[in-house]
Parts: sequence; C-alpha cells; structure tokens
Amino acid sequence: MKLNVLFLLAGIFLSAEKTTAQSFRLMRYDEDYSFLRKDSALSFYDHLKFIPLSANKHDFLSIGGEARMEFDAFNNEDWGQHNAGHDNFFLQRYDLHTDWHFGNSFRVFVQLRSAIENGRPTGPRPIDEDQLNVQNLFADVKLWRSNNDSLILRGGRQELNYGAGRLISVREGPNVRLYFTGLKAIYKFKNLSVDAFAMEASQLTPGVFDDRMSKQVNLWGLYSTLALPGNKNVDFYYIGNHQDNVTYDEGTGNETRHTVGARLWKNNGGFFYDIESAYQFGTFKTGNISAWTASFDFGYLFSDLKSKPSIGVRNDYISGDSKRGDGDLQTFNPIYPKGGYFGFDPQIGPVNLIDIHPYASIIVLPKVTFLADVVFNWRYSLDDGIYRPSGSFHLSGAGSDKRYIGTDYLAKLSYAPSQFFSMDFGIQYLVTGPFINSQIPNHKNTIETNSRISFKF
Repeated sequence: MKLNVLFLLAGIFLSAEKTTAQSFRLMRYDEDYSFLRKDSALSFYDHLKFIPLSANKHDFLSIGGEARMEFDAFNNEDWGQHNAGHDNFFLQRYDLHTDWHFGNSFRVFVQLRSAIENGRPTGPRPIDEDQLNVQNLFADVKLWRSNNDSLILRGGRQELNYGAGRLISVREGPNVRLYFTGLKAIYKFKNLSVDAFAMEASQLTPGVFDDRMSKQVNLWGLYSTLALPGNKNVDFYYIGNHQDNVTYDEGTGNETRHTVGARLWKNNGGFFYDIESAYQFGTFKTGNISAWTASFDFGYLFSDLKSKPSIGVRNDYISGDSKRGDGDLQTFNPIYPKGGYFGFDPQIGPVNLIDIHPYASIIVLPKVTFLADVVFNWRYSLDDGIYRPSGSFHLSGAGSDKRYIGTDYLAKLSYAPSQFFSMDFGIQYLVTGPFINSQIPNHKNTIETNSRISFKF
C-alpha cells in the first residue's frame, strides 16, 4: 500500500503539463522559488512551490517534502561479532516542509520529519529511527542587503552541512538526519561567504517529539568559502566542540576540541579535486589533544562523452592515539561526519585510518548510472582501535599488532527518471583483514544489499 501511494504521487508530478522544478538541494531550505512570481501560467506543481500571500506577491509560501523507503539486508553485520547471520530490515523516512517569505527581510522555515524502522532483530540503531520530530524550525532576519553584500541572522532549530561533510554533515545517507539549535550569522560578499554559528546538539531518541536538548553550547565556529577564477574554491574554518563522556580506546571522559582546517576543491567537468587538511587541539580528561587529518581526492569527468564516465581515487590519513594509557590523545574526532563517506552503510569510520579508495561511474542507459568503488583500509596507529562511521568507538586495538583492517567492494545502480523520483540498488562486500581476524575469533566477511526508492517534491 505504501509503495502504491509513492508511485501514485510520482505519477501525478511526472504527468504534470509543465514543471519548473529546480534541482532539489541537500538542504531543502536553500531552494528559492521566488522566480515563479513573474510566471503567469503556473502548473499544479508550481502552485505548491509558490503560493502568494499578498497582492504584490512579495509575501509567499512554498511547500515541499519527501517520501523515502529503503530495504537493507545484512549478512554477518559487524563481521559476525554480535550478529552472525541474516539481518533484514525496512526503513521509511517522510518529511514535509513549509517555507514562509514575508518581503525580502523576514522568513520562517518549518519542517517535520518521521523516520521509522521495522524488522531489525536487535531493534533500531540511533541512525534508523526517530518517529516524529521537528527537524527545522528557524527564522531568518536579513539585517542588511546591498548590491555587493548581505547579512542574515538565523535563529532556531536547523540542519548544518559544511564542505564535503567530513566534519559537519547533515548525514543524508542514514535514515535519521542530524539537526542543531542555536544562532547562525550568514554573510555574503561577492564571491565570499562566511558562516558564524553557536549551537547545541540534541540527544536523539526514537519516539515522538521526545528528543532532548543538551542545554549547553557544544558546537561553535566559523566556516568560509571563497570562489576563485576557473571554478576553483577554497574553504577555511575553525570549529569548536565539547562532548561529555566520549569514548576512545584511550578511555572515556569529557573533551573540548578546537579544529582549524582548509579545503581546496573543484568539482565541475574535466579534472576535479578535493584536498582537505585539519589539525585539532584541546583537552581530554586531564590530558592534551593533538590530532590531524589529510584527505586527497583526484579524478576526471569525461563530460563531453554521452556516457559521462568518471574515474578517481581518494586517499585519507586520519590520526590515532600514539601511546595507549599515557593520558594524552592523538585520536582524531570527526565531530559530526558524513555517514556514508566510505559506502552507503559502512562499518569503518574516519578515525585512526589510512585508506586508498579508487572509484568510477558511468551512465550505462538513459537516466541509469553505475558506480563502483574499492576501499582498502589500514589502522593509522597500532595503539588505537577502529571506530564507527559516526566516530564512536567500535573495536579495541589492544593486543593486536596487525594494521590492515579489510577491503570493501561496492557497486551501485541509480535510476532517476525525473527531478522527483529516484531508485537505487547497491551491494557492499567487506573482506576482513588481519586486524579484524585477530580481534574477533569467529570473524565473518560482511555482505549487504541496499534498495531505496525516493520521491521529492
């Protein structure tokens, strides 16, 4: 029944006489439909995206949403450590948002989201279920605007996503997206944008409107992007973060971290690249923090060819603790990283890691894209363990002198017949290496399949 409703909705929009849908943004609040103000022949869809609230049409309402359904099938999740066998489950995600514009100076964005899990034998993971919550509820006040610059103050509950998502990501891949509550100032000047923010995180719980606020500012910082000639961009950032009772192989305690970093990137046709490096300092319990990361991503998109093939290779170096038990900490904390950085449902996270990651994509049929990846994973430090995609501690490295973790093979088919509708099927196979084999007596290779249908409007 749910799939029938999804296909019915897709059919309504696909059969519309006229659609002026822009490409949907990762952050839905970044979409702007004010251009429809000048269009006198609006389609059914356009009437949802632009609803005038005043005679001059400077006040308007925009409505949008998403329905996403996903079936995951695991065999030997966590390499057989906790669950050797089949683990199949169904994920659903629904959201509805309204975007209220009052002139050019005031705006309110409201978004409800429901994320539901069914069938997982051990119950939902934190990334699987949050039955109903307010995902975004913020107001924008434009303090000034000129021909060259603007300044907006945003207050309330809001999603954040910066750069490639290595440190602050909304986590689109998992069923439950992240959000924060606080203040953000957004300054734009010609080819420069600067965000300054102070946020408190929420403790996500799986029920209805039951998420709990931290009641303290635990994420703050500055993030800037400068657009350069030739489609090049450079980011500079500072991120401050405080966490209570965070666990590493070194132990559990409170920490305060400061991260400074830079990113140079270009992602249009032809040669593309993404180079990022960051250093962290601060305190963990009574000790000092000194950690770092460096990421290199190079590739080429043959944009002149009909099939638009692309090839690339990524290489990451992410520090781990150099001496277990000395009180100081060299383990890098990815803060709020992108959940699917190493696959659609990875089991190895961006902590204490060296990886080499070749990948490729090609359009095999009209609107059908095939992607393939291989990820080779090593521990950076032998005195530290491995961590989950969220950055949380997973498996201790104590007693093992093995460095190689395992090899991940991934393949994915994506079909997108329109802006509104997409289907994905992926398979992921991880062959355990000497480290996992030394730490898990009855270790198993892991295989997972993922099928997803998504409808957006």
